[in-house]
Amino acid sequence: MAKKGTSTASPQPASTNDLDHIDTDNAHDDDLDLPPPRRGLLDLRQENAWIFGFMLFSSLVSLTASFVLSIDALQIAADQDKILPCDISATLSCGTVARSWQAHLLGFPNAFLGLVAEPVVITIAIAALAKVKFPRGFMLAANIVYFAGFIFAYWLFVQAYFVIGALCPWCLLVTLSTTLVFSTLTHVNIRDDNLFLAERISSKLQWACRVGIDLLLVIILLAVVVTLIVVKYGSTLFAS
Repeated sequence: MAKKGTSTASPQPASTNDLDHIDTDNAHDDDLDLPPPRRGLLDLRQENAWIFGFMLFSSLVSLTASFVLSIDALQIAADQDKILPCDISATLSCGTVARSWQAHLLGFPNAFLGLVAEPVVITIAIAALAKVKFPRGFMLAANIVYFAGFIFAYWLFVQAYFVIGALCPWCLLVTLSTTLVFSTLTHVNIRDDNLFLAERISSKLQWACRVGIDLLLVIILLAVVVTLIVVKYGSTLFAS
């Protein structure tokens, strides 16, 4: 029996505030133990650093190829029998392509267009990496102009493949880099809703870019080009 005058202290239940405090602390500790989420390629493709960095690299490659092709065109103009360093075989021959009318569609070497267009893309990429945000109308206009360049590059490939019967290595590099720049520019314009499309269409295209469907289409296109070249020319690509 308990002695008279002596009180027995019973344990007090923890208050709701105390329990909340404990739960909050435990949740905070659990958060600290979690590793940071792993970022995949699809996540990186949504960031400006990746988008415009890749655009800058691709446009620099295209500018370099256009510069070399411009020099080759001037050498061919001075000497029609000039043998160029990229005249590797009867199939891989810059000279054969450079002497065709398709290489001077507008009355001057097509490569000059690259010398004009690519510095604009390079400027856009560098400015965007410096966090400059261009107006939607400007980005739409850039996309339309580069789409024309994209179509022109593949028209030249079709002409070289089916009509001229020879492929120019530097021209193929321009086709590749043009594809990469166009796909990257279109990707960022879809992401930022710069194409002035209906909301429903824009949302579907943004979803397609987030899950990498645009990347898949680029890979398929380039794979088709490579397959066409290998199927038609095969071992004759490097045959002297």
